[in-house]
Amino acid sequence: MNEIAAKLGEVGLPAPVRELAATHWDAVIVGGGHNGLTAAAYLARAGQRVLVLERRERLGGACTLERPFPDQRYSVSPCAYVVGLLDDLVIQELDLRRRGFECYVADPNLWVPFEDGTSFGQWLDDAKTQRNLEELKVSRKDIDGYWAYEHLFDEIRQRLRTRGRDAWLDEAPTRAELEELLHGEQHMIDIVFDASIAEVLDEHMDDQRLKDALFGQGVIAAYGGPQDKGTASIKLMHYQGDLEGQGPVWGYVKGGMGMISFAIAHAAQEAGATLATGVPVSAITPGEGVTLEDGTVIRARTVLCNADPKRALALLTELPPAYEQRLREWEIRSPVVKFNAALTALPDFTAAPGATWPARATIDVTEGLDAAQRAFERCAAGEPAVGFGEIYIQTGYDPSPAPTDRHLLSVFGQYAPYDMDWSTRRDEVARQFIDLIARFAPNFPDIVETYEVLGPPDIEERIGLTGGNIFQGEVMPNQMWEHRLTPRTPIDGFYFCGAATHPGGSVIALNGRNAAMAVLADSRVPART
Repeated sequence: MNEIAAKLGEVGLPAPVRELAATHWDAVIVGGGHNGLTAAAYLARAGQRVLVLERRERLGGACTLERPFPDQRYSVSPCAYVVGLLDDLVIQELDLRRRGFECYVADPNLWVPFEDGTSFGQWLDDAKTQRNLEELKVSRKDIDGYWAYEHLFDEIRQRLRTRGRDAWLDEAPTRAELEELLHGEQHMIDIVFDASIAEVLDEHMDDQRLKDALFGQGVIAAYGGPQDKGTASIKLMHYQGDLEGQGPVWGYVKGGMGMISFAIAHAAQEAGATLATGVPVSAITPGEGVTLEDGTVIRARTVLCNADPKRALALLTELPPAYEQRLREWEIRSPVVKFNAALTALPDFTAAPGATWPARATIDVTEGLDAAQRAFERCAAGEPAVGFGEIYIQTGYDPSPAPTDRHLLSVFGQYAPYDMDWSTRRDEVARQFIDLIARFAPNFPDIVETYEVLGPPDIEERIGLTGGNIFQGEVMPNQMWEHRLTPRTPIDGFYFCGAATHPGGSVIALNGRNAAMAVLADSRVPART
């Protein structure tokens, strides 16, 4: 384990602030999340003098590790739970495996229990998935439709992410370029730009159980229900990875997701970057540098912002009116609630009595597609309604973040609004989570030792993400691809490097790499005379 990981990212100040201010940096990066650290690593490897300033006491942003429970032996990843989109290019170039990155591919990759005691599982072995479908007595037509559905998304992934023209690398392709990569096939184009996940499911199968099991991949972090236009693209975004060379699957990181950020931080530090935590920035003056909250000025030729666009608006001392308007109009609504719990035992699911293997899956619990749509509509009207939860049990593979014979469970839940009185209704939301899980694992209320609920305002306060949006902005089609923010801005010397940029949210790290490549390319352009 590298030293940064051993400290859970609490690196502190490498030198007194006055010494940091005495250096003229090539680049200062505001925000020490995984994308900011990635940009720092690439810039430092290119020989630039780089300083990362993180306002919190630890690195990692939303992809970090904390000890939020009374029993300090629990190490929790508060907002990022599983890996699937971390790009292999970054893993290889920054040598992250040598620095501590190790993962276990979840198997089944998706498991969905039903209230009648049956279940659906997407196993890594397609033959096991096929047997599961047959055991559920799914019709031959719907089984064929299920496989066609999965193969359709995989075909889109392969067309968009070929190494010859990887649409996630560098600048985002235009719609015309994407349509060309998709060979003009309208059903694929609709998935990228228009269709709801419910529509695509309806086109492929009639069995409601399959629709109820599969819609969740189209609403993860989306401000919308499964019947809302654009949600098919959410599924697509989460289906663009190639984890461990096994395609678009998800897995658990040994030690927790924060180990990714700490490995990247180690690469940056080894390359010569300076990392500082507990250093809040109060202003960004492009071309000059940044001002800290204590009034200290840190000089830098270039500033990269890993904070979200709304935070950037508050920090920038000046920006063109049209660009200011664009950032003000950037949509950041989030219905996401995080539920993290310490358990005295594993949940005992009615659909897998006494079995421990569900703890090695990612598990979706839901009352169904239609109920999830109603839950979103309640959320949009200002009421919490936890109608979908994706469960992750870190200790199913990796016991290290918990005491012996204890377990860690996290839920990526929806839906609850930002604008409600969380101080008086947090327990109500927690009860909704507990009750939803208990419908499928009746012992769940009895095994919860302690828990935390992070609604959108809590995520905003703790992590610094405006609106609690973990992707720094909504990821519906109107804010993706050429509509996502770009690293380059109209402001000389100012770049974005966070999840608000192409290719989007989640732990990808290409955002930071893309930004660094833009800075390096621009630094080689002769100055205009």
